[in-house]
Amino acid sequence: MAEFKHRNIIALRDLTKEDMELLLATAENMREINSRDIKKVPTLRGKTIINLFYEASTRTRTSFEIAAKRLSADTVNISPSTSSATKGETLADTALNLLAMKPDIIVMRHAVSGAHYHLAKKVTCSVVNAGDGAHEHPSQGLLDLLTIRDRFGRLDGLKVAIVGDITHSRVARSDIQGLTKMGSHVYLAGPPTMMPPAVEKLGSVTVCTTMREAIQDADVVIMLRIQQERQGKTLMPNAREYSRYFGLNPENLKLAKPGAMVMHPGPINRGVEMSSYVVNGSQSHVLKQVENGVAVRMAMLYHVCGGELE
Repeated sequence: MAEFKHRNIIALRDLTKEDMELLLATAENMREINSRDIKKVPTLRGKTIINLFYEASTRTRTSFEIAAKRLSADTVNISPSTSSATKGETLADTALNLLAMKPDIIVMRHAVSGAHYHLAKKVTCSVVNAGDGAHEHPSQGLLDLLTIRDRFGRLDGLKVAIVGDITHSRVARSDIQGLTKMGSHVYLAGPPTMMPPAVEKLGSVTVCTTMREAIQDADVVIMLRIQQERQGKTLMPNAREYSRYFGLNPENLKLAKPGAMVMHPGPINRGVEMSSYVVNGSQSHVLKQVENGVAVRMAMLYHVCGGELE
């Protein structure tokens, strides 16, 4: 019987390889629930989960809510536009007021990197990170690991190219943490203005000067969204220029291994990061990522509530 010893899941940097393997194994079991006619089990009956999203989200917020409901937890969704945050209430005060209502888990997305560590110090319930600034997005990292392992049966020894706006991508940071701990070889490519200084400190990665170098003979190509809401308008000339050098299309995809996986955390800027032909093509696993997201988030909620995998 394995045991998950963390009360919170804030970053994959905080988890060991064994922790991640346990979460992935649990997610694989959770997929059976998602394939039933009646997709519900009583595992978290009586638990209360608050989804506190200070930033817009479709996939992450919806899948966390579905994950909680399929485990029979009671869920409450809060958006800043309809909360006291519009009246100037601080995150700390919001947290203390929510805590007074006795939730078991707060799932939060926030624009400030590290906000979840601050939250975890203020509350006694569990905290799950649904994305914070340009720091990490652990559930996306885990579902990416699961999707890749589904395809290859392993993670160690694979060449994984991550291409795009590395500087502002919390997905890139979680993917780097997860993939390198699991033994994958990670290659990064992006415009110099979108590559963080000392990026090697994020993990054992290889920084490439061109996209072609990164995706050459790659088993997996992960394309990243341009984080326009975080970077302003000075880091790239225009979308056409970006697509020319760092967009994935049928021609440069041929540089990767035959049948290489193509992934993207979404939302996709079609024609910029990826052509529609690639998004809709047989090598695309984008919708499989979304499907795995529910199972992974079920596993995360299950374990921070004290579950154990038998």
